[in-house]
Amino acid sequence: MSQHSDSTLVDDSHARRYSVLPAAQRHTPVVHEIEIKRSRFIGYLFRVEAEEDVREHVSALRKEHHLARHTCSAFLLGPDRRVMRSNDDGEPAGTAGTPMLEAIAQRETVLVSAEGTGAEQLRDASDVLAVVVRYFGGVKLGAGGLVRAYSDAVSQTLDQVTWTVRQRMLWYRIPAPHAVAGRWENELRATGWHLGATDYAGASALLTLASVDDDMAAERLKADLAAITSGAGQVEPTHVEWTDL
Repeated sequence: MSQHSDSTLVDDSHARRYSVLPAAQRHTPVVHEIEIKRSRFIGYLFRVEAEEDVREHVSALRKEHHLARHTCSAFLLGPDRRVMRSNDDGEPAGTAGTPMLEAIAQRETVLVSAEGTGAEQLRDASDVLAVVVRYFGGVKLGAGGLVRAYSDAVSQTLDQVTWTVRQRMLWYRIPAPHAVAGRWENELRATGWHLGATDYAGASALLTLASVDDDMAAERLKADLAAITSGAGQVEPTHVEWTDL
């Protein structure tokens, strides 16, 4: 189920899921180039988890493109996009970083429901860094032209992306008598629940199980467990984990 995950005992984000670039884009960017009046605008998209990642990628691109006139950037971080920043890198204020940031923030992604019953268009992309490297072609574009150029460079690079859903999961443990632990585990798995490792070392076995973190899933888990265990099973939440689906 999981490509990558982060665990915590407390998570104060309002979002339950959001859209991210695939895991491969942590190290290998999506790249797309456009040319406007002989200026080259090379767009890069990376998946990032922290501002340190942003600094490393921007620094590496500046070294790679040391002959370029500008290396502008914009990024959003976190499920609730609480961190949103941009840098014009010498272009007139507001003509590069801001339109780049807007292009990401306004990008609509298709989010399929956890049950697979429908999809909706959301503006929920995050953990994304956009960098646009500009090689000046000798023709000034003016403020409006720069805004369009940097926005288009990011938008067209975003067009190359297939989004991944990052889902907030709630993990539980379920104490079980050793004699019935295997049956409980098999029946929960057959009902469609994602089970982790079972610990048989203690006086009771401990089953571990992950669920989408919402009230409906929690109620369904309690109902399924009650039916499987004739009311004997109890679930104990242990931690929240963000997981790529």
